[in-house]
Amino acid sequence: MTAVQYRPVAGCAPCTHRQAGDYHHRWLVVDENNHWLTTEAAAALSRVTTDLKMGYLVLRAPGMLRMDIPLDVIEDDDSVVRQATVVGQNFAVVDEGDLAAVWFGHVTGKTCRLVKVHPDAAPIQWPAD
Repeated sequence: MTAVQYRPVAGCAPCTHRQAGDYHHRWLVVDENNHWLTTEAAAALSRVTTDLKMGYLVLRAPGMLRMDIPLDVIEDDDSVVRQATVVGQNFAVVDEGDLAAVWFGHVTGKTCRLVKVHPDAAPIQWPAD
């Protein structure tokens, strides 16, 4: 029997952790125009592994130190909220900060940001993985 795979970070390698379904497509990587990075960064993002450990999203990539992002943070800082676009859909996201941006910038070779879908955002129609 094959384990169900979820992608906490859209476009990154899947995760089989038993709670990963609760975080499927919770995060995404966007370019400087807040558009989801897709084909141009697909190869680099697919090498980023994801796991859930002790309340953190654990990210690993070849040649990079591990990065841990807290899973469940109450979004109460409006200064980090922005709009992102996935396949023509605009929705609110929360920026995960400069450290995550630099980390993913090194992974992809592009200027980008890691953002989390805002808990109040409408459901997003994601393309098939």
